[in-house]
Amino acid sequence: MSKLWLITKREYLSRVKKKTFILTTILAPIGFVIFFIALIFIMSSGVEKKQMAILDESNILEGQKPADNMVYFTLVKTPLEELKTSFEEKGFNGFLHIPAGAKQDSSNTVKLKTLNIEYYSNEQLGVNTLGFIEKSLAARLKQLKIKKVGLDPNVLKSLETDIELIPKNLDPESKDEASKYRVYVATFLGGAMMFLIYLVIFIYGNMVMRSVMEEKTNRIVEVIISSVKPFQLMLGKIVGVGAVGLTQFAIWAIVFPLLYLGVGLLFSGQLQEMQEIATASGGAQASSEQVESIAMAMQEIWSFDYTNIVLFFIFFFLSGYVLYASLFAAVGAAMGDDWGEGQSLTLIIAIPVMIAFYMGVATIENPNSSLALFSSMFPLFSPVVMPARIVFDPPLWQILLSLGLLIATCLFFIWISGRIYRVGILMYGKKITVKEMAKWIFRRD
Repeated sequence: MSKLWLITKREYLSRVKKKTFILTTILAPIGFVIFFIALIFIMSSGVEKKQMAILDESNILEGQKPADNMVYFTLVKTPLEELKTSFEEKGFNGFLHIPAGAKQDSSNTVKLKTLNIEYYSNEQLGVNTLGFIEKSLAARLKQLKIKKVGLDPNVLKSLETDIELIPKNLDPESKDEASKYRVYVATFLGGAMMFLIYLVIFIYGNMVMRSVMEEKTNRIVEVIISSVKPFQLMLGKIVGVGAVGLTQFAIWAIVFPLLYLGVGLLFSGQLQEMQEIATASGGAQASSEQVESIAMAMQEIWSFDYTNIVLFFIFFFLSGYVLYASLFAAVGAAMGDDWGEGQSLTLIIAIPVMIAFYMGVATIENPNSSLALFSSMFPLFSPVVMPARIVFDPPLWQILLSLGLLIATCLFFIWISGRIYRVGILMYGKKITVKEMAKWIFRRD
């Protein structure tokens, strides 16, 4: 046990002290800040409000301009040919021309289905600006039509009905209030945990494999094997690299929220302006509904049992990492000097992880389906899929059964990987096949 601790400690400290680890740990948050600031500037640069003139020769708007927000509208009476040459001098970015033939009399406004409006400018309109202009003019014409047919806008508004599904709990003893926003929050949490495990398996599993390959190709392993057993060396590498990953994620878990909060406070003005522009086409009612939805979602975030979620997540996280890291270690030991020859073996390990990820996406959409149940129980898929199901409150026996199968499979794969590792780590100059690796498993000492 002391040798295993020494190997783990050596693997951990040798990597934590590397410049690459320090730079990656520091540069990742800095890169996040740069990306977030760049995104704010890019988005804010596209929200410059336009000054737009409207030449309404048909008087279809009846002298009433659309509401201002992304675009400031101004009704003008300047002749068309003169306006073409002078609109920029008057401070306009462009102008809209509604030809005189757009309507023949006032009654045609009600029957009007399509209105072709000419747009003149030396600038190309953006997608958001174009959409806002069209919606603003359509909203104004709708108001005029309602007025002409003599309808009461309040009566029309009263005809609209918002449908909201309210989930109900069949358990009379349950005190938890049901909410549709719980599904949205659960989807986000489940997807985040699933994606995190997916990344860890690939990133740190490959790190274990490369560590094994480097020591093998440099012949350092021959010296190490003289003091410790191959199985202890493999297990020490897996635990050491896993501890490096946990250290890095722990640092980021503290730094990223602080940086996000700091950038949000520093650029609060730009963010508020972007929010106003984003809700411009929806109006005040849509904006208030969005605020209410966000508030309800934030309330639901605190309704989850995070003690069980975090506890089970850690178990699946560690078990899944150890399972696949042991396989990556076995592949690293079986590879020769040519790193390219191991790509086919690596692909065999990567395929179940990728399948599990897509099954996890399907599980989030339907967490109680037969596919979700199978994939969360199958040990090669469960490290990725079950964390996505946990937030949807599956039966406890399913979680425990899945975890038990995963741990048993994890121990089995560690044993298999150890058998391959002990032979492959000292074998040089020979191309290894899957068939030969299978023979190593049952080879007697």
